Amino acid sequence: MSQNSDLTLHQQHVHEAHAHVGEHTHRDDVGSKMGMWLFLFTEVLLFGGMFILYASYRFMYSDAFKVAAEHLDTYVGAINTIILLASSCAVVLAIVSLQKKNKRLCLGFLWFTLACGAAFMVNKYFEWGHKIEIGIYPKGPALAEMSEGEVLFFGLYYVMTGLHGLHIIIGMIFIGVIMAMIQKNKITHDNFQKLENSGLYWHLVDVIWIFLFPLFYLIH
Repeated sequence: MSQNSDLTLHQQHVHEAHAHVGEHTHRDDVGSKMGMWLFLFTEVLLFGGMFILYASYRFMYSDAFKVAAEHLDTYVGAINTIILLASSCAVVLAIVSLQKKNKRLCLGFLWFTLACGAAFMVNKYFEWGHKIEIGIYPKGPALAEMSEGEVLFFGLYYVMTGLHGLHIIIGMIFIGVIMAMIQKNKITHDNFQKLENSGLYWHLVDVIWIFLFPLFYLIH
């Protein structure tokens, strides 16, 4: 009788310990998600301010902005848009794969996401390289011959797409760290909040580009 009582008491303690750990983990997950949403909000404010600045200058120099936009390659911008949309889908599929306990498939989708990010940056490198080669860069010879509105257009173009590119690199590093944690089983099917956070960050980067693409490339 005493042994049964001790066993029951032990089981109750184990159950309470598991409940405590589960509650603590849930609290950490909620706090982590709230922290990420607050961070994303500050990023939205940053780019939101730039979009407002862009809208103001475009209203003032509408014709000059259209002339300047003719120097951008719409096809390159469209390809980069498709690349980022595909990468966002891959992140979602990675989360679903991990939830279904398929770690290998999850990592495969995340590798695809990194490849998309790298392809985006390579395209951006060649695009910027071409502009610099023909003298369209801050204080460049071609830019010096343009109107004030065109100079403002390219100033915004370099700042906003450059900042976005920096966010792409940060996102790739973030996802790379998450992949290492998944490989070491520090992130699993029942503890994947950090993976979701990296996905949220990557989605924000994609959404920002979806706004940048028409603002700079589609105003001919």
